[in-house]
Amino acid sequence: MSDLNLESLLRTVRDGSGLLHKRDIQRVQRQLLESPALDYPNGDDAAVIPNGEHFDLLAGEGFMDQFVAADPWFAGWCGVLVNVSDIAAMGGRPVAVVNALWGGADPQTERLLQGMCAASRAYGVPIVGGHTNLQCAELRLSVSILGRAQRVLSSFSARPGQHLVMAVDLRGQYQPPFNNWNASTRAPAERLRQDIELLPQIAESQLATAAKDISQAGLLGTCVMLLESSNVGAHIQLEQVPKPEAVSWPQWLQTFPSFGFLLTCDDAHLGTLLSLFTQRSIHAAAIGRINDSGLCTVSWHQQSDLFWDLRATPLTGMRGNDMRSPDVTRGD
Repeated sequence: MSDLNLESLLRTVRDGSGLLHKRDIQRVQRQLLESPALDYPNGDDAAVIPNGEHFDLLAGEGFMDQFVAADPWFAGWCGVLVNVSDIAAMGGRPVAVVNALWGGADPQTERLLQGMCAASRAYGVPIVGGHTNLQCAELRLSVSILGRAQRVLSSFSARPGQHLVMAVDLRGQYQPPFNNWNASTRAPAERLRQDIELLPQIAESQLATAAKDISQAGLLGTCVMLLESSNVGAHIQLEQVPKPEAVSWPQWLQTFPSFGFLLTCDDAHLGTLLSLFTQRSIHAAAIGRINDSGLCTVSWHQQSDLFWDLRATPLTGMRGNDMRSPDVTRGD
């Protein structure tokens, strides 16, 4: 690994479509400025809606046509999985999902629904409704989820000086033909539920302040999104990043893991936070530090380079300002 060229690696990841697609969010963000707003800022993994002694969490995911067509069963599974992960990243527990399904009366549609129902059973999250149109030529899927949190982990709450922690389940394999690291479909349901329960426990124990689900943008792209929300920067030490030994860095840094999160925490909580994951055989490590630079920089042994400059190039446009530290506690 000593011959790894960091500049070339970061260029490859930066030009990856998973990351570049996130820039499309800027077009949406400009229009959202004209819509009525809640006190809690838009741009997190789930919307946060104060509701008495807790927070309601609301999120949704639409799926690429080619992903659904390539593996309908896995697409259906992911319809539940990625929404559950979004709720967990906010420190919440999933309550229920609804779906919007377009397709035809053919085996592909059946396979998609079978995958959704399998994930619903595995994660214990009921499918309670949605929209169905089976008179379409193309199979398409969108899934939304309701969750609930007592204390929120927010992308707007990373602070300079904190550790940047990566937690990822490496007990899996790639689900071809895309860069999806599947550590879920063959795992026992009880393990999946207990693993995802770690995130609300972390939030309620105040072991971390910010978190984000590692998405199609990969590790570095997801990190940039978190930094943008919190108006901060970070330096990442690549040699500290958990990675399957047989997987190359270019592929791993563009991977969408079935269980993968970034969190930020203070020095006093790092040991306890890491131990919660390692006790469940989930790889977790402090991979860098948050700073106030507005830059995402990466080092590999003696090499160091810039991955993204948020001061010059916004990614999603969901930048925290005075709203960066919303009230995210209830029932204390």
